Order: sequence, then structure tokens, then C-alpha cells
Amino acid sequence: VAHALRAGEAVQPERFECVSIFFSDVVGYTTLCEQLQPYEVMDLMHRLYSKFDDLIRQLRLFKVETVGDAYLAVGNLRWPQPDSHSRLVSQFAFAAVRAAKSLPVHPARPELGTLRIRVGLHCGPVVGSVVGTLNRRYCLFGDAVNTAARMEANSEADRVHCSTAFAALVSEQWPELTQISRGVRQIKGKG
Repeated sequence: VAHALRAGEAVQPERFECVSIFFSDVVGYTTLCEQLQPYEVMDLMHRLYSKFDDLIRQLRLFKVETVGDAYLAVGNLRWPQPDSHSRLVSQFAFAAVRAAKSLPVHPARPELGTLRIRVGLHCGPVVGSVVGTLNRRYCLFGDAVNTAARMEANSEADRVHCSTAFAALVSEQWPELTQISRGVRQIKGKG
């Protein structure tokens, strides 16, 4: 993909049968943007995403994109991890929550506290490719990505919320993990 991008060539779409998807969002981001200068918001997100990126490298996951305060990453995409991707993405999710909670919103303004994030996890098939002709970037498509975003939207601050499909897969790949059911939830666009 990188070679094709550098050469300006078309990138053929690839189908991935089962990836684990991480989607996070900063709690109260709009309020933070009102309280901070744009440069301070950029610095905050840089500090947070640098921590996330370090974790991504350690766990050999793949960072797909960041849009504002949203961070999208997957397992079992760039490197084959068929027997461990849900465990690795779960470990990343828990570490990401801890990293955010340890990060001061503004080092010189302790009254602003630390960051809080919501996390959603799902697994399923996706298609990856580079789209567009300007500022080309790698994107993932499929209902699994939308479902991970819905899991994040229905999560709570400092919590990791996953779909039933992800819960079943991570039970196989990480049986030592204790999961707590939040009961049946109505998910927008999912019934």
C-alpha cells in the first residue's frame, strides 16, 4: 500500500474476514475546545495520540486514522493475528483508558483534571483501500466499523464497551478476562 501511494498508483481493495476494531472518543471534547486555545487542544491530542501510538507499536496493531478526538485502530490487519487479535485490541483498550486518565488536560492548569475516553470494540469483516485522489489515505469500510463506532457511542467514560460478537471472540482468545454484561442495549441503526 505504501509503495502504491508513493508511486501514485491505484491501491487494490483488500478484504479481511475478521479484524478486531477499536474506536475511542474523548469525553467532553467540545467543552475542552471551549476552555482551551486551538494550539492547546492540538497539543493535548498530540500527547494522547502519542501514548496510543506507542501502545499500537508495542502490541503490533494498526492505526487506521484519527479524526479530531476519534481514534480508530484494528488488529489482524497488517500482521496476521488470527488467534490473538481480540485479546490484543482489548489490552490496547484498557491501556488506552489508563493512559488517558493519567494525562493532564493542561499541565499548567491542574483544575482541568485529566482526560477521559469512551471505547467501543467490535469484530467482523472489513474492506481496506485508499480512496480519493487528494490527501490519499488508507480507509476501512464495512458494517463492522460502524458497529464499533456505535459501541463507543454507547460506552461510558473510562469504560470499554463491546459487542456480543466481540465478547464471544475475546472469551475464546483471552479466557482469563472477566467481562461484565451491561444487559441488552438498544443500539441506533442496529435494532
